[in-house]
Amino acid sequence: MANHEAQPGYYKNPILHADYSDPDIIRVGGDFYMVSSSFNHFPALPVLHSRDLVNWKIINHVFSAFKDKTYDTMQPGKGVWAPSIRYHDGKFWVFFSTPDEGIFMSFTADPRGKWSAPHCVKAAKGWIDPCPLWDDDGRAWLVHAFAHSRSGRKHQLQLIEMSPDGRSLLGEGKIIYDGALDQPTLEGPKFYKRNGWYYIFAPAGGVETGWQSVLRARQLSGPWEARVVLQQGQTHINGPHQGGFVELENDECWFIHFQDADLYGRIVHLQPMNWQQDDWPLIGEKQLSNGPGQPVIEHPLPSIAQYPQGCETPQTSDDFANGKPGLQWQWQAHPQESWLQPAKNALALACQIMPEYQGEQALYAQPNLLLQKFPARNFSATTELHAEFQHAGELSGLIIYGERYAALALEQREGKLKIILLAAWMSDTGVLHQQQRDIADWPSNKPLWLKVNVADGGICHFSYGENNIDWQHVSPSFAAGKGKWVGAKLGIFAASRQAVAQPGKGVYSHFTVDL
Repeated sequence: MANHEAQPGYYKNPILHADYSDPDIIRVGGDFYMVSSSFNHFPALPVLHSRDLVNWKIINHVFSAFKDKTYDTMQPGKGVWAPSIRYHDGKFWVFFSTPDEGIFMSFTADPRGKWSAPHCVKAAKGWIDPCPLWDDDGRAWLVHAFAHSRSGRKHQLQLIEMSPDGRSLLGEGKIIYDGALDQPTLEGPKFYKRNGWYYIFAPAGGVETGWQSVLRARQLSGPWEARVVLQQGQTHINGPHQGGFVELENDECWFIHFQDADLYGRIVHLQPMNWQQDDWPLIGEKQLSNGPGQPVIEHPLPSIAQYPQGCETPQTSDDFANGKPGLQWQWQAHPQESWLQPAKNALALACQIMPEYQGEQALYAQPNLLLQKFPARNFSATTELHAEFQHAGELSGLIIYGERYAALALEQREGKLKIILLAAWMSDTGVLHQQQRDIADWPSNKPLWLKVNVADGGICHFSYGENNIDWQHVSPSFAAGKGKWVGAKLGIFAASRQAVAQPGKGVYSHFTVDL
C-alpha cells in the first residue's frame, strides 16, 4: 500500500487505497474509530479501528439487515449513505440515512460487540447525511442535507432539535444555510462545538471536483458564515472533501476525507489540521497567505504513531475459518442462511437462482455475490474452487464486479464441467449487454485454481490452473468499472440458471490477496 513508499517517520496518502466512502471519525481515549457508507452491501456500515490514524483494521459492522424485505433483492446505489459516529454518555452512536426511507440511529457500549437495531429517527424521502450534536446545556441537535433525486432540494443544510436519547426529532427544522450560490451541492455535514463556536464541516462542489467547506456561528440560530478550507490546489488529489476531524490530547488535529478515484472508489486520505488565530481551521498545507489548504502527499506521522511501524490495512485474504467469511466480505443484499453450507476450513456457497435483469438472467442482480473492496491500484487474488454441483446450469467462480463485470467460472453442462468467461457492461442508455465464452473443459475430480491480476487502470487479467504455480491465461483482458456510487469489487459466487430444490455448491478452500 501507499505507506510502504513513505520515508522514515512519514506517512503517504492515501492511507487507505480502498473504497471507504464518506468516512467519519472519532477519538475515544487512545483509540480511533471510523465508519463509512456501505450502500446496498451487507452486513452494513463497517466499523474500523486504529491506534495511530494511519493503520486501520475492520472490527465490526453496525448491523446485518433491515427489518423490512426491501433489500432482500439487490438495490444498486441505495442503502446506507454517509454515516456519522459520535461518543456520548458512555456510548458509541452512529446516525445514517437511506435515501428512500429516512434517518436511522444505532448505539452500543462496545463497538466490537452488538449494536442496537437501527431505529428510524425520521421517516423521510431524500433526507440524508445526518450528524448529531449534544450541546453543553443537555439539548441535542441534528443537522442533515437533502438528496435532490428524492426530495427536489439541493445545496441546503437543515437543523432540527433532537431528543437527548437520539430517538426522535422535536419540532420543525430550519434551513441554516443555502449554498446554491457559493457552496453548490452542499452535503455530508459533520457537527462540532469548539472554543465557543458551532462548526459544521461540509463538502461542496460535487464528488469528483469539489472542496471542503466549514460553516460556523456563535449561536445555532446563526448567522452562519462559510469558508473553503481545503481544495485540490496544485496537487493531483481531485475533490478532496467529506470527512471528519479528531483532536488529540496535545491539541494536534487531523482530518480524514475521501478522494474519488473512479473505478477504485472513494479512497481515504489523512490531512494535518491547524486552528488559526481567527478560529478557522486550515486543512492540509497552506497555498497562499489567506487561501484554503491543499492536500499533503507525504507528511510526518501523527505524534501518537510509534515508529518504526508496519503498514496495517483492512483485511483482504481469508482462510474461511469455521466456514464463514471474514469482516472484509459483504453480500449484495440481505444475507440468507441458505447461502452458506456447513464446511470446515473452507467456504461452501450454495448455488442460488440467477435473477432476471432487463428480461435476461444476469449476475448483475445476483444477491449472493460475496464481495470485497479493491485494496490497491495493483494486486492479485487467487482462490481454489471445488465444484460440488448437482444440476445442469450451476456455476461458481471468481468475479470482478461493477456496472461492468467479468467472471471466470466453472459451469456444469450436460454432466460435464466447462470453464467459462462471463462479461457484461451497462451502456450509456442503461441497457445491460452480456457475453459468454467457453474456455476449456475441466475434469470433475480436480479442484480449479482461479486467479486475477489487476493492473493500473483496473485492467484485469484472468487465469486458471491445476495448482497455484502453473497458470493458463485467459484472453481478452477486462477493464473493470465502478458500480453505483461504489468502486469495483472483487469476489466469489455460486449461481444456478434454473430453479432447483437442492442446489449444488462451490467450495472455496482459501482466498489470497497479494498487494
